[in-house]
Amino acid sequence: MKKSIVELDNVWKVYKMGEVDVPAVRGISLKIKEGEFVAIIGASGSGKSTTMNMVGCLDYPTKGKVLLDGKNIQRMSEAQLAQTRGKKIGFIFQTFNLIPSLNALENVMLPMTFQNYSQNVKVKTAKDLLNKVNLTTRMHHKPSQLSGGERQRVAVARALANDPELILADEPTGNLDSKTGKQIMDMLDKLNEEGKTIVLVTHDLNIAEGAERVVRLKDGQIVQEVKNGKRVRLLKA
Repeated sequence: MKKSIVELDNVWKVYKMGEVDVPAVRGISLKIKEGEFVAIIGASGSGKSTTMNMVGCLDYPTKGKVLLDGKNIQRMSEAQLAQTRGKKIGFIFQTFNLIPSLNALENVMLPMTFQNYSQNVKVKTAKDLLNKVNLTTRMHHKPSQLSGGERQRVAVARALANDPELILADEPTGNLDSKTGKQIMDMLDKLNEEGKTIVLVTHDLNIAEGAERVVRLKDGQIVQEVKNGKRVRLLKA
């Protein structure tokens, strides 16, 4: 049986807006198992971003539990969580989130710095990863000298720097044209075939349809879950 990398157990996230409590996520339970390709979809305001933060262990829940490799993240210090998350999860963002003052090679090396790799290992790994995403000739260029597609490929390479089990991609094609977006999706498909677990957060049904499992959110709750084209969960219409 495949193990769960991340598990949300009746997770709530409530934000304070003045004197008003605003629940962004309301009682979500979800398991992400190794080797899966899961798409989390929903309209703006559905709770996708907050759910992504929970799956990525970027924030603590207000209620419920988030388990990373079976361990409750609320029992970890922020430093412990950051260290564990850095090893287990790689992040790809819509806005790339590259450091403007660093070139492509240095951006890919950055996550390894926090895991105390030697300089030689960091350089070799970053070069190998940039070669994997066909950017060998662009490794010394800064983000401002790269196209949107090239920047996103640097972001993919950076997400792989610590060889994480889980890649979390938040609207990874949102700032790209359709042709370049397809190239990024093909890259994610290939990573999944190589054994990486992929969680894709998107509002685009065309992007989501390639996933093995599609989880639909509405008003901070899971309203539908489809696996391999078959509905496996329907909570509300």
